[in-house]
Amino acid sequence: MPELCRFYGIIIRMFWRDHPPPHFHAIYGSHEALIEILTTEIISGSLPLGAHSLVSQWVSLHREELLAAWERARALQPVGKIEPLP
Repeated sequence: MPELCRFYGIIIRMFWRDHPPPHFHAIYGSHEALIEILTTEIISGSLPLGAHSLVSQWVSLHREELLAAWERARALQPVGKIEPLP
């Protein structure tokens, strides 16, 4: 599973040819959640509130890049990297 980004102990990954809706996996310690790109809602799993808040902020800055990475992953192309939160 390609890694898109790391920030504040959170790892963001995306599977190739994953199922809709467009989403990514956010891992923080022993927690893992699938986060919908368009809404930042947790589809499954869980994250602590603070980690989910940071992920939501990051998505709001990089939503277009995430959607482009989603399309590349669906086409089995390299997803690339996305800048972390400052």
